[in-house]
Amino acid sequence: MAEPELGAAAALLTEARQIVDAELERCANRLAAEVAGPLGEALAYALRSPGKRVRPALVIAAYRAAGGRSDAIAGIATAVEVVHTYSLVHDDLPCMDNDDMRRGRPTIHRAFDPAIATRVGYLLVPVAAEELARAAERLELSPAATGALALELFEAGGIRGMVGGQWLDLEAEHRRLSMAELITVHRGKTGALIRAAAALGGIAARAEPAVLNALRGYGEEIGLAFQVADDVLDATGTTEELGKRAGRDVALAKSTYVSVLGVDAARREAIRHQELAVAELADVSLVSESLVALARYIVMRPS
Repeated sequence: MAEPELGAAAALLTEARQIVDAELERCANRLAAEVAGPLGEALAYALRSPGKRVRPALVIAAYRAAGGRSDAIAGIATAVEVVHTYSLVHDDLPCMDNDDMRRGRPTIHRAFDPAIATRVGYLLVPVAAEELARAAERLELSPAATGALALELFEAGGIRGMVGGQWLDLEAEHRRLSMAELITVHRGKTGALIRAAAALGGIAARAEPAVLNALRGYGEEIGLAFQVADDVLDATGTTEELGKRAGRDVALAKSTYVSVLGVDAARREAIRHQELAVAELADVSLVSESLVALARYIVMRPS
């Protein structure tokens, strides 16, 4: 990645972390006070999880690319991160991937227990809805636009998005998937929320239909690029580098882009999807240094 592009992505990710982490801390403090006992503590623990905040950065970059200027976009970005957090809590459960570490610290079911972790995941969904509604009001969006935001986010987080993709992913363990089957899994499991993040920025900015479709197309392609890059990292990175246990795909006998294509071809496939994502923007003459930089960062990131 060229230095200016790396700098643009790093600056946006730093901004997204600062903005969204402050919002998440506010949510964590409120829930810890409102929900008694270990469940409140676990909700706060989940929301305080560190992260790169790629999805919030995509919301912010898409919003600005479509002409949005309000600082209230932070609430939409926060809602996306809360949905992402819920998905990670459930993804790590013993009945799913049974992971002990996430982002360099114990997963929720290890820090507390599986029953609490399960409840935390479910309860984060209405927290995301509250943040979305609060942000839509601050952005002075119409009821129709607010409804479009909710539909975009919660379809991405549900059976037609992440939940459906996770189900297909679990069913595929110990099976060798074709490339077409693998893409179907990850358009849902990983790609749906990334696509939604880009679209939500456009909706919040009241983007024209052609621009909104381009942002969705960009998100679709970059979501697949993200998963391909993730598969390469799982195969080539260390536990210390990744902040979670490396080599889990092999341990769970999962089909991945690496198992289907090999490491080098998988890297090329990630770059192909990145280039297709940027082409979606060019097709409607949507100029955004930040979206281009994020696309390249997603492919080249070290963890």
